[in-house]
Amino acid sequence: MLINHQMEAGDMLIVLKLDRLGRDNIDVQNTINLLTKKGVKVVCLDLPVADLSSAEGKLMLQMFATFATFATFATFAEFEHNRIRERTKEGIERAKVQGKKLGRPEARNTTIAVQAKKASGLSQSNVAKELEISIATVKRHWNKSNANY
Repeated sequence: MLINHQMEAGDMLIVLKLDRLGRDNIDVQNTINLLTKKGVKVVCLDLPVADLSSAEGKLMLQMFATFATFATFATFAEFEHNRIRERTKEGIERAKVQGKKLGRPEARNTTIAVQAKKASGLSQSNVAKELEISIATVKRHWNKSNANY
């Protein structure tokens, strides 16, 4: 977790919404516990008690855990995350149906150049040096046919 490695005791982490601290209920709770144990002040701007590491904030978190309100916030965060994934998947499928090409464009010029150097008898490492590309790129294009280009 990136936050864990960059935050130090005495730092303050400010989040607009509680759901920014994790992907699901358990992740949010674990993140807050980890940061407060580390001495990081956690502030959430959309809760009645902003400072989750203060005595009032800890009480609120305990109340949330006890009364499942905290779990509800985190559950909605997980729900929203799942909705985003579904919309993304639907968008990709819709683009495929419409015939749109997804992903990176093919490196046609690279294939042509590698095939030309290969035809002239150069080794893969020499092709990489001459074209100033990595050996992995040369290997990826080495056996491709350039008849389609």
